[in-house]
Amino acid sequence: MRKLILSISVSLDGFFEGPDHDIDWHFVDEELHQHFNDELGRMGAFIHGRVTYELMAEFWPTADADPANTGTVAEFAVIWRDMPKYVYSRTLDQVGWGSTLVREVDPDAIRALKAEPGGDLVVGGPTLADAFRRHGLIDEYRIYVHPVLIGRGSPLFRDTDARTNLRLVETRPFGSGVVLLRYEAEGGSTGAEGPAS
Repeated sequence: MRKLILSISVSLDGFFEGPDHDIDWHFVDEELHQHFNDELGRMGAFIHGRVTYELMAEFWPTADADPANTGTVAEFAVIWRDMPKYVYSRTLDQVGWGSTLVREVDPDAIRALKAEPGGDLVVGGPTLADAFRRHGLIDEYRIYVHPVLIGRGSPLFRDTDARTNLRLVETRPFGSGVVLLRYEAEGGSTGAEGPAS
């Protein structure tokens, strides 16, 4: 059974983006970028919401064609472009770059996808991850805590009546001061279906 993994960066005060959707406070140096490439390159598919997909599609499909982008940046461009992707959106008419458009979060469909052979599935957008969390579908949380307090912005986790117990399985500090906290979910959580945008 494949795992569904939430992999996302947050500030120390718990925000995944600033008040203007800014993420320029991320400390992604060569070491951390190589780690992302190593981890994400082993996945079986990326799962994006509309916002994450559009942000990724603006840059990564042709990033390795720019001579200024070498090393880990060029390497990730190939990883992203070649990886199967599922894009959850009610508003997009079409998606490209090996992507499949999905309209609704269907827990049974996600469980069927997890039962298929191949590498694990990774979701990086907080809105979609919130919907999966409410259905108890996330098996592992990889939270990259960046050494910065940004004061305000969009919190990683939304309020919910659902509770998910986690077990810490790994901590890893990076030279930039970023710390990976990796947790496994110990049980499912329940709640209402979340939206696709």
